Amino acid sequence: MSRLPIPDNIRFIKSPGRDAQADNAPVVTLVAEILARVGREGDVAVRDYSAQFDGATLDQFEVSAADRQAALDRLDPQTRADTEFAISNVRAFAEAQLGTLSDLEIEIRPGVHLGHRNIPLERVGCYVPGGRYPLLSAPIMSIVPAKVAGVTEVIACLPPNAHEAMIAGCHLSGADRIFRIGGAQAIAAMALGTETVPAVDKIVGPGNAFVNEAKRQVFGPVGIDQLAGPSEIFILADSTGDAEMIATDLLAQAEHDIRTRVGLITTDATLADAVLTEVDRQLETLSTAATAAQAWRDYGEIALCPDEAAMIAYSDIVAAEHLQVHTLEAKAMAKRLRHYGSLFIGTDASVVYSDKCCGTNHTLPTMGAGRYTGGLWVGSYVKTVTHQWMDAKGVHQVAPPAVRQSASEGLEGHRRAAQLRLDRLQG
Repeated sequence: MSRLPIPDNIRFIKSPGRDAQADNAPVVTLVAEILARVGREGDVAVRDYSAQFDGATLDQFEVSAADRQAALDRLDPQTRADTEFAISNVRAFAEAQLGTLSDLEIEIRPGVHLGHRNIPLERVGCYVPGGRYPLLSAPIMSIVPAKVAGVTEVIACLPPNAHEAMIAGCHLSGADRIFRIGGAQAIAAMALGTETVPAVDKIVGPGNAFVNEAKRQVFGPVGIDQLAGPSEIFILADSTGDAEMIATDLLAQAEHDIRTRVGLITTDATLADAVLTEVDRQLETLSTAATAAQAWRDYGEIALCPDEAAMIAYSDIVAAEHLQVHTLEAKAMAKRLRHYGSLFIGTDASVVYSDKCCGTNHTLPTMGAGRYTGGLWVGSYVKTVTHQWMDAKGVHQVAPPAVRQSASEGLEGHRRAAQLRLDRLQG
């Protein structure tokens, strides 16, 4: 549910049955307990939680070089080729993005030199989900941009029961170290450090509600990319919308998780009714219907709007993670939209292409965070830090106003520091 008020002119053909934020309340307490215990007991706690939550008993968490090579050797050749295709696209786009970031130095006044540098992070932790399905695209999206950015060391954590192909994916993507640790205990280990897992400077990557909450709780001493909760897709459509295609795309995301939020925002009542019917029809033959049907029942919605302006306004309130535009003039409509994680313009631009291999990153803001941030990108692994230096002309420019301002604020130490430099120059 949105924290912003819903306009009165929106009529819901189908409303969500549950509130995703309210459903998360029990998770908060458990995650706090996990973080506290991992902080106290390190590997012992991680090992206990791995057995409790993942049914895994491991003598060592880190994947050895031999096991990495074995996973790579056993990877299906076509799967490897497809993985390398996706890596190539993601790397090429990340390199192009990195090219837009440049260092700066400017003499803003005579003798006053200001600038900034873009410095890659030293150590990043990439959480790689893979408990329900072997999500081969997941390591690509978090690890490849980190290596392009120049991160010194990339740590990957994935659930101990993840498909072996996921280890190969982490290896191909460039992970320096790989650990078989999942869930909130993985976030705790990377944030706090244990006997075997080094503490990182920033944690990136999507996960379930426990992973997301753990990232929220460790944020501060450790950076995070964003709170990427259960997936979301909304589709904007007018009377030209194709009910079969819209239903197919909604269910493609709904099969991710029972808490996936999916929705149609439309100006056409006939299309709204047709999509409602088509979703039910497709669920009858969808092999992942057990998950997709529950997500649709609990978090699916169809919103009917009186006109395009209302459709755009409601879309910007939702600020969906994935936003598809299925309207007659899709490119024109796209320019009027402001809040979203990633935009898919026209019926040929399916979310599934970005999810897997086209090159844009699939780690995106959810729960309305698209109103203030974009998704994971190469810039997420770089910090932009400022610097300044001055010559005598610069001191004469800035010292007198700094002295006066410090005096007016009653900060005598500040005044002295500014005056000292001026006095020495004048002396």
